[in-house]
Amino acid sequence: MTDNRDTQPETERVVVAQGTFDILHPGHVHYLEQAAAMGDRLVVIVARPTNVDHKAAPICSANQRRELVGALEVVDEAILGDTEDIFRPIERLEPDVIALGHDQHHDPEAIRAELAARGLECAVRRASGREPQYEDELLSTRLIIERILRRRG
Repeated sequence: MTDNRDTQPETERVVVAQGTFDILHPGHVHYLEQAAAMGDRLVVIVARPTNVDHKAAPICSANQRRELVGALEVVDEAILGDTEDIFRPIERLEPDVIALGHDQHHDPEAIRAELAARGLECAVRRASGREPQYEDELLSTRLIIERILRRRG
């Protein structure tokens, strides 16, 4: 992926969203739409399996998840996270906003402290959740996997 920062207007507000995005669902789309609304350009950092330690390892490969997230119209660029330092892409991108999903385990204050320690000025905002809009809609990868196992396992 190329870094187009040099060709972008000075006033462009860059937003970074991040996550595992193992099995895309409407909750992911809602999160990314809200993140995109926080600025002008949305870059999504897709977690590497080695960085996913708060839940079960992803089913799909990192490259597959990045490709699918990048295919969403609301996403300007999707990149893979760093295997050693999750803040390294943030340092490179220098976003104006980091958008957190409504249920992500990240502590906004800890993120702000780490950003300050690295000399980065960036707002940290949390997106809202989304209620199911129709019967049987699943807004969780875990729930999708559980349903697959019940029905086909």
